[in-house]
Amino acid sequence: MSVRDLDYLFKPASIALIGASKRPGSVGAVLARNLFAGGFDGPIMPVNPHHTAIGGSLAWPDIASLPMTPDLAVVATPADAVPGVVADLRDKGCRAVCVITAGFGEGGDAEGEARRAALLEAAGPMRVLGPNVLGLMVPGMGLNASFAHRDPLPGDLAFIAQSGAMLTSVLDWATGRGIGFSHLVSLGDKIDVDFGDMLNYLATDPKVRAILLYIEAIGDAAKFMSAARAAARTKPVVAIKAGRVAEGAKAASSHTGALAGSDAVYDAAFRRAGMLRVYDMRELFDAVQTLSSELRRMGTLGAAEAMTGPGDRLAILSNGGGIGVLATDSLIEQGGQLAALSPATIERLNGCLPPTWSKANPVDIIGDAPGSRYSEALEALLEDDGADAVLVLNCPTAISDSMEAAEAVLKVAAGHKRPILTSWLGDGSAQPSRRRFVESRVPTYFTAEEAVRGFMHVVRYRRNQMNLMQVPAAKAEVAPDRDMVRGLIDRALAENRPWLSEVEAKQVLQAYGIPIARTEIARSPEQAEAAARGFSMGDLVAVKILSPDITHKSDVGGVVLNLTTPQQVREATAQMMERLSIEFPGARIDGVTVQQMVRRPKAHELIVGLNEDPQFGPVVLFGKGGKEVEIVGDTVTALPPLNDVLAQAVIEETAVYRLLKGYRDEPAVDFEAIRNALIQVSRIAADFAEIKELDINPLIADAQGVIALDARIRVAAATAAEADDPSARLAIRPYPRHLEGTVALQDGRQVAIRPIRPEDAGALQVLVARSDAQDIRFRFLHTMKDLPDRLAARLSQIDYAREMAFVAIDPDDDQAVIGVARLIADADGTQAEYSILLRKDHQGEGLGYAMMNRLIEFARARGIGLIYGDVLDENEPMLSMCADLGFKRAPHEDDASVQRVTLKLASDG
Repeated sequence: MSVRDLDYLFKPASIALIGASKRPGSVGAVLARNLFAGGFDGPIMPVNPHHTAIGGSLAWPDIASLPMTPDLAVVATPADAVPGVVADLRDKGCRAVCVITAGFGEGGDAEGEARRAALLEAAGPMRVLGPNVLGLMVPGMGLNASFAHRDPLPGDLAFIAQSGAMLTSVLDWATGRGIGFSHLVSLGDKIDVDFGDMLNYLATDPKVRAILLYIEAIGDAAKFMSAARAAARTKPVVAIKAGRVAEGAKAASSHTGALAGSDAVYDAAFRRAGMLRVYDMRELFDAVQTLSSELRRMGTLGAAEAMTGPGDRLAILSNGGGIGVLATDSLIEQGGQLAALSPATIERLNGCLPPTWSKANPVDIIGDAPGSRYSEALEALLEDDGADAVLVLNCPTAISDSMEAAEAVLKVAAGHKRPILTSWLGDGSAQPSRRRFVESRVPTYFTAEEAVRGFMHVVRYRRNQMNLMQVPAAKAEVAPDRDMVRGLIDRALAENRPWLSEVEAKQVLQAYGIPIARTEIARSPEQAEAAARGFSMGDLVAVKILSPDITHKSDVGGVVLNLTTPQQVREATAQMMERLSIEFPGARIDGVTVQQMVRRPKAHELIVGLNEDPQFGPVVLFGKGGKEVEIVGDTVTALPPLNDVLAQAVIEETAVYRLLKGYRDEPAVDFEAIRNALIQVSRIAADFAEIKELDINPLIADAQGVIALDARIRVAAATAAEADDPSARLAIRPYPRHLEGTVALQDGRQVAIRPIRPEDAGALQVLVARSDAQDIRFRFLHTMKDLPDRLAARLSQIDYAREMAFVAIDPDDDQAVIGVARLIADADGTQAEYSILLRKDHQGEGLGYAMMNRLIEFARARGIGLIYGDVLDENEPMLSMCADLGFKRAPHEDDASVQRVTLKLASDG
């Protein structure tokens, strides 16, 4: 349902409270008190048959007797009565309801589940918040429809939580520190309104500067990811996830299944969306403070700034050496680095600090430092380009005034854009200084460690945002042999085999361009000897048991290495098959595989895997491989689809990355080959719903490339929906290859047309540069000399779940784009805005009509009911084309120079 009618929840003109009460301490009484005391500018109508008035306002005996239809109803009646109450509200015409009451199957009881089903049926088209919620608060409009213990301050942070207790804890903490909120919403059991809906709604609210989430479970993963990616592009989104146990690893039959647990998948989802994840309540409070301060500017730099510098270089200024050392320890432990001060900065500090200062970062300005010493040193650090931010620390002493130091810092901060963090240690003596920092929106923390954590919050957020902006390089793609892979899967399913053989698994990898070690199947010792004779002289040979019932071969002695002669291969095969048939009498032993041993003494053993998460669908795993993979635990999980930039980010999240990039005389590995393996595994996930698990372990990597030495693939029958669209199970919709095609021009020539890809950012910039200035103004409704990097990235890295852009390819240059037709749907998917831009030398050929028709065809298939666009009055060619295609036109209500053109599609009924 998404954002439909959510304004009735969060911007109601009238409210009814069903279950209002006068009984002290009851939920109904607290709700009534909060509603009436909040300052809501509209009628509040209590409903209770036993009272004539509540809170000084006339009470109504039932819903039918209400003098008007409420926009929002808050329900706090016994659970058994709720479905009937909601049905009465629906019949009254109410559009949104907040169900405070619990008892709707939270514990899995059958009675509660029955109530839940009855509530859903009773609600019909109404939006439902809850049940089992604390309520909702919108301080800016005086709306407090909750039983919280205090009123929130107005502000620009939105906090959305499943837990009412978490919401009141944050409210209590923030109010005491002067931090206000735009929205506080308890989602409870999410029978209707969920995190995806809230993200979609808040992303477009200009009064919301940042969004905080407390998550226990998200529900619809695809909806959440689409909404989160859209929201995080416009404002910071911070999430804390409760319940971090890896439930999915309990019965895992592969390394990937054991390692890609649920918490790792949530971590991957938050990173992919460009969000910031925190791990406990203290971190969440720190994040609230960070986002309510000016430090967040560091995470929202312009494109040019965001692409340069690591962003994690911190300068530390302190009047005590010990506290500076503690801050440094915390910084390094969390992955940051000390800023290297320039010689010019050192010289400048020499001129304003005592001779005994530390002469390095951290900058210890000595315990007797007055405010002037703080200001002069801080000025120098803020003007050093080697520092991304400055942390200022103050320890209380008897010979210096901490408030004087604070005022000096604030005076300097007012004239600089570079972020400043502060930590004034102590209790009573530091409180006035901390209050001044809060008033000035300069982030301040009780300890140096908390300050460093706040800094690293922004660093991690900034890195995630940079990954959203970076554009992968355009390169030719080799089409995989999908038909061959389909045959292997179908044969295994027909034979009722859950696992492909090792040889079959390697054939799948080879079909997707992942290099494999030569491997032959032998059904007997004699066949193994013959296979070995086919290898090159001098090759070392490995023999591995071939059995669908023996999962980890090396654990049971099912692998023999370093065989040098065919006779050794025959003997090892005979001994292995005989021994394992005795030790595993129920196992089916099909023979062995004879494999060329790859001798690369300096290569690294890695793992690349694929697993299916019950919430997010397929996930990709990468990290340090080998037999000890689960003990080492150096792996990272990622959501497909992947591209070069995303794959590289996954690699860099691991500890083994420090070895892979080379050290001393050891060269770096071929990162392009590793990235390709990750990308191809993610493509396998999108192409075949039957592949449920995949392990490449080890994937050996060095400067010469990668080779898969061992591979396992588990398959299972796909559902009818999965078979129709295998990619639909992915939480992020991948590139829709099936929409590639051609369109015919007026002269009969065919032009290739396909969905846009992230790699097209550069081609879009060239298109804009080669387009007529008037065409650019017609497309963007304002003049533009060139397409900025950030906008090019945004226009090419689209969410295929809510947006589509078709690009027409130059027949004479397959790297050039000659036209773009775009469709951006609203969060409900009911309406979409179109735009189109054609290169001047390809106008008048019928390409515009062809691309618009492709957009209309796509919109109908998606169930979009209305296409609209804003066209300048003077853009006669576009208005003429729209008329020919059946669009209606009318003057735009906000701009007399613009026409709004609309096309109602047949699918809208």
